[in-house]
Amino acid sequence: MKTIKGPAIFLAQFAGDAAPFNSLDAICGWVAGLGYKGVQIPSWDARLFDLDKAAASQDYCDEVAGVVASHGLAITELSTHLQGQLVAVHPAYDAQFDGFAAPHVRGNPQARQEWAVDQVKKAGTASQRLGLTAHATFSGALAWPYLYPWPQRPAGLVEDAFDELARRWTPILDHFDQCGVDVAYEIHPGEDLHDGVTFEMFLERVNNHPRANILYDPSHFVLQCLDYLDYIDIYHERIKCFHVKDAEFNPTGRQGVYGGFQSWVDRAGRFRSLGDGQVDFSAIFSKMAQYDFPGWAVLEWECALKHPEQGAAEGAPFIANHIITVTEHAFDDFAAGSADRELNRRLMGIG
Repeated sequence: MKTIKGPAIFLAQFAGDAAPFNSLDAICGWVAGLGYKGVQIPSWDARLFDLDKAAASQDYCDEVAGVVASHGLAITELSTHLQGQLVAVHPAYDAQFDGFAAPHVRGNPQARQEWAVDQVKKAGTASQRLGLTAHATFSGALAWPYLYPWPQRPAGLVEDAFDELARRWTPILDHFDQCGVDVAYEIHPGEDLHDGVTFEMFLERVNNHPRANILYDPSHFVLQCLDYLDYIDIYHERIKCFHVKDAEFNPTGRQGVYGGFQSWVDRAGRFRSLGDGQVDFSAIFSKMAQYDFPGWAVLEWECALKHPEQGAAEGAPFIANHIITVTEHAFDDFAAGSADRELNRRLMGIG
């Protein structure tokens, strides 16, 4: 069995223009001081990382890895959540998602999509240069506006959307395969891959591509009332990344899963800092140990109430206390006897 690695932290929600959040060196010093052992790096944030340079230069990747290692940390994965989102954008969201793209492709959906594909592929190359084995991203969405079937969906609409999503991602998955890196889609509302059924629909269309895998984040399943423990039982072979994020769902007579268009703090389902929500992390870490999850436990901080720096400070010991150092032998080995085939046959009455 394998012991999960960690604690680690996703830097996206903490990066900023003020020190120590405005450079990779400074933010790594900060998180190392909190007790983290790894960092997941958002590839779009130029304050921390230059994706174009990383894809082109081994020297730059060695420099980045050296900065991280100088603080006693490791890089867990790169992330292209924002660029992956832009691989597939429904026109209803064009204006909202334009801000995720480079200025020169904004207002041009085709150019934006081509830029996004190139960005994600560059992340695969950079991951290979950094010696990483998994990559965190979003799938994007073409069918999401039609989630609830009213008005009735035209026949074949969802199937066509998933066919197109697979068509766009297959060359990217092939590139990652050449790089020896798994693509881990965060299963997330707002993406076409938002639960187990939709992941299976996609997986079928990419011919069970070995690089099409999962970033597991239980918080998104709490808000869907989905069994997040059973999810691990079903999909553990495809889970390659793990975001440790808490959530709660408290429906009332006024609102439920859909949230009534309320702000995060007023929704029935909302994200919380670790330990403040309803996720059973003891059970999750037990299943991760049971199934030999090979990766990192990475804090993703999102909370409607708590300050991010408090959440980060509390997150490292929380994760560390939940990591199970797996046993090397069975608890009852002390009572085991040596193999005796003749005894076994007598016990079973076999002549």
